[in-house]
Amino acid sequence: MTTRRVLVAASAVAAGARSYAAIGQWSANAPQHALARLGARVVGALGVRVAPSAATVRRVIGLVCPGGLADLTGADPAGSDSIAVDGKAARGSRHGTSPAAHLLAAMTGDGRTVTQLREPGKTNEIACFAALLEPYDLAGVTVTADALHTQRSHARFLVEKKKAHYLLVVKANQPELHRRLRALPWKDVTARRYDREIGHGRRETRATRALTVTGLGLDFPHAAQAVRILRHRTDLATGAVSRQTVYAITDLTSQQASPQRLGRLARSQWTIENRLHFVRDVTFAEDASKIRTGHRPENMATLRNLAINALRAAGHRNMAAGLRHTSYEPFTRPLDLQGIA
Repeated sequence: MTTRRVLVAASAVAAGARSYAAIGQWSANAPQHALARLGARVVGALGVRVAPSAATVRRVIGLVCPGGLADLTGADPAGSDSIAVDGKAARGSRHGTSPAAHLLAAMTGDGRTVTQLREPGKTNEIACFAALLEPYDLAGVTVTADALHTQRSHARFLVEKKKAHYLLVVKANQPELHRRLRALPWKDVTARRYDREIGHGRRETRATRALTVTGLGLDFPHAAQAVRILRHRTDLATGAVSRQTVYAITDLTSQQASPQRLGRLARSQWTIENRLHFVRDVTFAEDASKIRTGHRPENMATLRNLAINALRAAGHRNMAAGLRHTSYEPFTRPLDLQGIA
């Protein structure tokens, strides 16, 4: 019964529902053929399918194990080139003195969400990193993360236990490592790559340089190469120019990863903001959601992730346009997207 009700909620979210009231309205209006596909219970001699109420769906979403739901509905990362790890607060879930739910997510380089995990109270993303990735086969996969996760324990966990690789951004939270990376002879580096692109109202140029650091005493587990990326951005509307220098470290050797590949890996880390967090905020209005109690904030976020994965697998590059497409036939297309026969 629980699975059927979760399927109802998932289908409603894929049709554009953003709240329990909207899920309940979708469920109440679902025709018999849709309820049959969803396995809704049958009552009476005529075999009429009965949809779960909004209250029932709310109760189930609050009780379902969030880790199990996220793992069950996420993509399998085995064989992927890379996985990006990043966190996001569901701002609307703040309630009284309780902070907003902070969700740590993992996404493949091609835009498929693997899983997510809510930070327990009085902890932070660092403590959740290994637990997030532990269930998965990551052999040969490069895990990217921002500076918060540039931790020696994370590097050892990935390389020694998961047989994976890492590319981790280095900032001032690792002051000595950051200082040593800045002091490397970058001007003399010949291994470099230039990328240019136009989009989102700006023109961007990225210059990526890579330097082998084995034996230089950087005091970071399994470090093989250091990376410096210069990002020049020009706002096409205002002409304003900005410049940013990003440093990173990786266990990938120069034979395993050229500056071109390292730049692509770094780019995949940055795009988790656009391909997951931005979509949930803007297309699904996650930050405006007032779903706050129990496991509901993280489970609703997981249902949004499922919808995004399904839309992307169906070939939709623009998630807002894809969501509108499903909404035009709200009782067939969302089910088709999720493979519900």
